[in-house]
Amino acid sequence: MHKIFIDGSAGTTGLRIRERLSQRRDIELMILPDELRKDPAARRDMLNKSDISFLCLPDAAAVEAVSLIDNPDTVVIDTSTAHRTADGWTYGMPELTGLREELTRATRIANPGCHASGFIALVRPLVEAGLIKPDAMLSCFSLTGYSGGGKKMIAEYEDQDRSPLLDAPRIYALGQAHKHLPEMQKLCGLAHEPVFSPIVAAYYSGMEVSVTLTRELLSCSLDTIKTAYRDYYRDGMIRYDDSTEGGFISAGAFSGRDDMVVAAFGNDDRVTLISRFDNLGKGASGAAIQNMNIRLGLAEATGLVTG
Repeated sequence: MHKIFIDGSAGTTGLRIRERLSQRRDIELMILPDELRKDPAARRDMLNKSDISFLCLPDAAAVEAVSLIDNPDTVVIDTSTAHRTADGWTYGMPELTGLREELTRATRIANPGCHASGFIALVRPLVEAGLIKPDAMLSCFSLTGYSGGGKKMIAEYEDQDRSPLLDAPRIYALGQAHKHLPEMQKLCGLAHEPVFSPIVAAYYSGMEVSVTLTRELLSCSLDTIKTAYRDYYRDGMIRYDDSTEGGFISAGAFSGRDDMVVAAFGNDDRVTLISRFDNLGKGASGAAIQNMNIRLGLAEATGLVTG
């Protein structure tokens, strides 16, 4: 029985991981009493006794948690932003070239950001194939359910007396300094951060990331892009699927699931790339558990929902 500890199990991601793992019979879930949740000595003990520890903490607290670990065999899966571009950490997106093998032996795993997962899934394969140049200036829009904002935002949206302004989608991160931008740039091998516009809407979960391309940014046809995706995503929890709901694509279609689909639409002059997944699934807790499964040598979809 592998011993698993969740440091920060009171937050949205931590609660979701705990809920999922509590149903498993192949692991031992180590749980601190509520009164010891923030006790450094108790946390240190659990972190060092665990086979795998999930960090579901703010960035500074995640850095502190890593500093408490002196057991060289403890594997850390950090769901915060703190280590996603840090040296010595493996990015937890096994579908990307070379990362699945790295994850089988990594002791420090940085779980991807939700918006970043959708962008990277769309752009990285095309950069690798030489279909998008690394110096391309890209734009990205991302629709998310309000659960992505954590407990405070969930409470705000579910308040019966909430502002009517919350009934319509709201764009945010207007200063182009969103915390996911560094990993979006680095993992795609881009020379520039994209222009990124995240949008939160009045539905609980689900995410739809779109990247638009014009002829100036492409050196290939729409069919070449589709083929590139199909060839790239042969294993794991990402696949190509360009089906629609009668010509519409809902951002909530993958709510409750842990897989992701990518697709390309348009024509040879103007293309829209779209990824769809659950911001709480492949965008957070589902990806973390997928990484845990790989590190433990299990089938990576164990305990996950793929349809």
